[in-house]
Amino acid sequence: MNGQTLRKQYKEVISEYRTWDQLDHAEEYIVFEENLGSDLSLDETCLSNGEVYTVLTNKAGHGRKGSLVAMVRGVASETVIKALKRMSRHKRLKVKTVTTDLSSAMMLTARQSFPRAELINDRFHVQQLMNEAVDHLRVRYRWEVLEAENKAIREYREKLREGKRNGHSMEPWEPTRMSNGETMPQIMARSKHIVLKHFSKWNEQQKIRAQILFEAYPKLKQGYELSMKLTAIFNKRITADSARLLLAKWYNQVEAFGEPGLNRVLETFENHYQTIINYFNERLTNASAESFNAKIKAFRTQFRGVGDIKFFMYRLAMLYS
Repeated sequence: MNGQTLRKQYKEVISEYRTWDQLDHAEEYIVFEENLGSDLSLDETCLSNGEVYTVLTNKAGHGRKGSLVAMVRGVASETVIKALKRMSRHKRLKVKTVTTDLSSAMMLTARQSFPRAELINDRFHVQQLMNEAVDHLRVRYRWEVLEAENKAIREYREKLREGKRNGHSMEPWEPTRMSNGETMPQIMARSKHIVLKHFSKWNEQQKIRAQILFEAYPKLKQGYELSMKLTAIFNKRITADSARLLLAKWYNQVEAFGEPGLNRVLETFENHYQTIINYFNERLTNASAESFNAKIKAFRTQFRGVGDIKFFMYRLAMLYS
């Protein structure tokens, strides 16, 4: 049987798609109140053509059937809150925790929809913010290195032209090579994964490259060490009060470091201090939501895009609601 014919038969005859109770509004939102649990994750995903949906999942579902609580078109707080409030207030008040990224819109949605829930900022988004700030420092140094190399080439060409006028010859220009055989621009370009990864995950080549990089740019090493200190704090199984003390010391160290890019990380901590600290109460993350989003993307790939959003939502509902 032709694949398109089978798909049409499933959609129109075999499945219960046409009698689905959420069909009328499926493109705007789908809600499954029966899947509400005590611990939820709030995230966003892109279906097709930049169409963003807010996704609410139940951690207890572990990415399987019963995981999907709601999907709402868009990320505007007013729209998402209106859809989530279609679930009974009595059940919404039983929600204990909601994990989100650092988006203010997401946090407002969580607070308004689940007023008794403890709001938790996902630790991996916090760490990612710090890692990216350190990588921006690497990129800045990379541009400086490229500019220095370009300057050296310009000066060589000037000397070459002058030498030709005076009848002198010169050796071809060669860049300075480090102990591992790479030039500094090459090391800078290949160090992105060094500053974004934990040092325990470096391979031997990366260890050598990191040593050269950090010897040449000690401030970059200091920024990387501050990033690793933050990761170490999150990895500790400690109480929220103990974490508060460690994070306060870390905050002071970053402040003393004085790098503007890292100061923006400190501003984020100031704005979301309590919701970041809340992680240490239950050690809950948004990993389940990220995993669920990966499943949606894989499902979307099977469809080769999403042409019929309502039918796509129906298929998701059958698998995960």
